[in-house]
Amino acid sequence: MKLILTWIINALALLALPYIFDSIRVDSFYTALITALVLGLVNALIRPLLILLTLPINILMLGLFTFVINGLLFWFVASFVKGFLVAGFWPAVGGAIVYGIISWALSALVLDPAKPR
Repeated sequence: MKLILTWIINALALLALPYIFDSIRVDSFYTALITALVLGLVNALIRPLLILLTLPINILMLGLFTFVINGLLFWFVASFVKGFLVAGFWPAVGGAIVYGIISWALSALVLDPAKPR
C-alpha cells in the first residue's frame, strides 16, 4: 500500500511541474503515472551505476555532479515517454530538483505523520 501511495505522490509531483516550468509538459494523470514509474525504475537501476562511474568527478565537484546526473536521467525519461516533454537540459535539471523537493515534501506529509512521543 505504501508503494502505491508513493507512486501516486510522485505522479502528483510531476503534475505540478508544468505550473512551475513553462518548458515541462505532462499531458495527463495517466502520463504522470507512467512517467513516475519509469523514473523510479531508472533511478533504481541506472542512477547507482552512473553515480559509481562518475565518482571521481563527483568527488572533485563536491557532489554537485549528482544534479547533472539527475537532470540527464529526467531528460532521458522525457525522450521516450509519450506525453511527457522537457524542452532542454537546464529545464531538466531544474525540473528534477523541484520534482524531488515536491515529492519529498508530499511524502513527508502523507507517509510520515507526526508520531506522539
